[in-house]
Amino acid sequence: MPPLTTGALAKAAGVHVETLRYYERRGLLPVPPRRASGYRDYPEEAVGLVRFIKRAQGLGFTLEEIRELLWLREGEDCHTVRRLAERKLADVAGRLRDLRRLQGALKGLVKQCAAEGGPGHCPIVESLDRD
Repeated sequence: MPPLTTGALAKAAGVHVETLRYYERRGLLPVPPRRASGYRDYPEEAVGLVRFIKRAQGLGFTLEEIRELLWLREGEDCHTVRRLAERKLADVAGRLRDLRRLQGALKGLVKQCAAEGGPGHCPIVESLDRD
């Protein structure tokens, strides 16, 4: 299969052209050689690489963590990858706890507003104004 242009790669991977350029700047996607016309020539494997990056982002991995996953992908060090995933899982669990606390606080404020709120008196605004 012939090399892919930036637009063809973006379309095949389901991303925007600017996403590819960003990944290149961040060192996640190797900068491809250019034709004499200036067009970039990406290898077909770049589609899988971009999809890998997007799937990892979808799981909440940061670009720095994805860089590590890409490096580990070459040697397929499953133990190290698992440790990285376990750290991410612990991070997600912590964020979920924080979100549940936030949800409880907001529910309480909404309930209080429904019971006590009215013209010139808003318990939600008053709670935000407290020192």
